[in-house]
Order: sequence, then C-alpha cells, then structure tokens
Amino acid sequence: MFNPRLISLIRKEFIQILRDPRTLALTFAMPVAQLFLLGYAATNDVRNVPLVVFDQDKSPSSRALLDAYRAADYFRLEYDVNSESDLRRLIDRGSARAGLTIPPGYGDLITGGRTAQIAFVIDGSDPTVAGTALAAATLIGQANSTRLTLERLGLRGQAGAFQPPIEVRTQVWYNPDLVSAYYMIPALIGLILQFLTVVLTATAIVRERERGTIEQLIVTPIRPWELMVGKLSPYVVIAFIDMLLILAAGVLIFNVPINGDLGLLLLLAALFLVTTLGLGLFISTLAGTQQEAIITALFFNLPSIFLSGFFFPLAAMPQVLQWASYAIPLRYFLIIVRGIVLKGVGAEALMPEIIALSLFAVLIMGGAALRFRKRLD
Repeated sequence: MFNPRLISLIRKEFIQILRDPRTLALTFAMPVAQLFLLGYAATNDVRNVPLVVFDQDKSPSSRALLDAYRAADYFRLEYDVNSESDLRRLIDRGSARAGLTIPPGYGDLITGGRTAQIAFVIDGSDPTVAGTALAAATLIGQANSTRLTLERLGLRGQAGAFQPPIEVRTQVWYNPDLVSAYYMIPALIGLILQFLTVVLTATAIVRERERGTIEQLIVTPIRPWELMVGKLSPYVVIAFIDMLLILAAGVLIFNVPINGDLGLLLLLAALFLVTTLGLGLFISTLAGTQQEAIITALFFNLPSIFLSGFFFPLAAMPQVLQWASYAIPLRYFLIIVRGIVLKGVGAEALMPEIIALSLFAVLIMGGAALRFRKRLD
C-alpha cells in the first residue's frame, strides 16, 4: 500500500529541512511578520489626518463646527494657529495634511440665518489621503449644514416641512465597516503560499544539484516521479501550516471573520499549491545555482503581486495589463479566498476560478514534471 522508496525520500527531505533550523524558523516566522506588516501597513483606511485650524471668529458657532470635525475620527485637530502664513507653513512642511479657516463674523452669519463660507485646504501630495480627507470634509460640512437648517426651521416651527427630495439608504455587504484588514488578510494567504512554495521548491532541487547529491539519488532505484513527489511533499506540509497560522492570526488579532467553508478553502488552496509547486519545480530545471533560482522566482513573484489584484483593483489597470492578469494564477486564488472568507460563497459561485486554476495546475505541473524528468535522464 505504501511506497517504501517514496516514504524514505520524504523522510530524508524532512531531515534535511530540520538540519537547517534558521531557514525553517524563517519559513514560519516570515509569514507572521508579513501578516503584521501588511495587515497594519497595507491599508486604505485613512484616519486621524492632522488638521491645522485658523479660527478667526472664536464664537460658540465656530467651536460647534470644530467639534463636528473633531467627533469624526477622520481628522485630528493638531494645531491652532493665528495667521494664514502659519497654516501654510505647517502644511508646506508636512506637519499638517489639511487646514481649516473660519472667517471672522462666522457666528453672526450663522445666528442671523445667513450663509457662511469656510475654507478647507488639503495637501494633495498624497492622493489617497487627500481623496479621503476631501470626501470627509465635504460630508461633515454637509451634515453640519443640514443640522443648522433643521434648527432654524425648528425655531420657526417648520422643522416638519423640511423634506429632502431624495433619500439614499446605503447598505454595505460583507464588510460593513470597510476595514481594509478584512480585504488584505485573506489575500496574504495566497501571496505567502506562492512566495514560499515557489522559492523553497526551486532552491531545494538546485541545492541537491549543487551539493552533488542529486546524482546519488539518480543512481538509486527511485523513479523520477517518486523523486519529484518526495521533494515536494514536505513543502506542501509547511505551506499548509503557514496557511493555518495566517488564518488563526487573522481571526485572533485582526478579527477577520471566516464566513465560508474552511474545508473548501483548504481544498482549493491545495489546488493552488499544485500550480505554485509546479512553478518552483520548473524554475529548478532552469536555474543552475540557488542564487539564480531565487532571482528567477522573484522575477515571477513580483509581477504577480501587482497583476493579481492584491494591492490595486484590476478594473483600474490599462486593458493590456488586464489581459496579462489572466495568465497569473494568483489572480484566481485571491478571488477564491476572498469569496470564501468574506462572502461565504460556495464552489458553484467560484466555478470559473476553479476551472482556471485546474487548467493552470495541469499545464504547469505537467510541463514542469516532463522537464524535470528530462533533466534527470
């Protein structure tokens, strides 16, 4: 039932891995470190934008406006200045990313039922921060304006007469609070699985060739497919351990909900691993040294990050790059893992991605196995 040659080869590979404790420690420590770095750093949630205020009115109305901006966690009222030049200086040197100027007489205009204008300046050097700050500043201003309108009508006894012509009731599914970590953490599973398996598999085969032990294995009764399976099996185990570590840390530290079937996720992750292991095996047949294998693996992995939808939405890319993204297996797995973890969808909703990954797995692993066998022959 069990193939003794294959079991011996897998055991030998595990022993070889355990004899290099530093690499083994990095194998498990690197995913956790990447989880913390990307989970906290790779976020589109802009909060606590430092705001400088030039309040020339100092009235209860101006303080109420500042309280409205302070209550929203988009801004942090960091500086209170007494001149326009001080406001400009703080924004120029980057100490503040936005500036609010309240003109003199603001309170009198508000209490008199007239329209008052305020100036809101935003540092546009960082488009992400600037876009969020612009939207937040506009919404807070509109909300404050609506509140004042209702107060005025209430004083006149006409509050019930104020009815907006359109009422938009919004509802956000799957990620109601729009937390970036919920979007990024599942994607880290695919990214780390690809990085680890491609690099480790490519270097493991080349390392045998550099040390001259590959020739010793060839002269044994071990068949080529047994050698291939024996070399790849330990890295499958390591990859699944890393995947479970990321999932556990995502749930316990970042409170990422797993809404779908974990068993389906593990099954499709195994399908994705066939593809990444095949890529590593193919690279190992091209590279002559471990350094060359690592460089080749990075040459493939880095474009995968940008063309898979990990950081940037594919719809925002030029049409040529969108077409190129269809050749990236990670693209399909990111849709799968985000769909299962965040949306809780089943296999039927992910069938196009499953079919695409299956084709990649057959083509890449099949081609890598044929080339690997030829190199051994």
